[in-house]
Amino acid sequence: MLIGRVKGNVVATQKVSRVGGQKLLVVEPYSVDLSAKPPSLKPGGRVLVAVDTVGAGDDECVLVTQGSSARLTDFTGDMPVDAVIVGIIDRVTVEGETIYKDRDQT
Repeated sequence: MLIGRVKGNVVATQKVSRVGGQKLLVVEPYSVDLSAKPPSLKPGGRVLVAVDTVGAGDDECVLVTQGSSARLTDFTGDMPVDAVIVGIIDRVTVEGETIYKDRDQT
């Protein structure tokens, strides 16, 4: 699994029927920069397209699974997908430091 941030969406009017009706989001994967003090999330500089199964929105921090694991959700079991959003992240803590907290969380 990886941490990423939703950067946009993809609209494709022509696609295979098994992907029809699915929300496709552009996600930028992040890495944890352990050399920074305190550690921080760092954009990876590439993007991927993921099927949204949890109702994620623009600029949200999300949890993404890829590869064969992407087809193991209740929603994607029979879909030809390589990446799926499986969670919206509330908080990330590394080495005792909170490096991400959703602005709606207290």
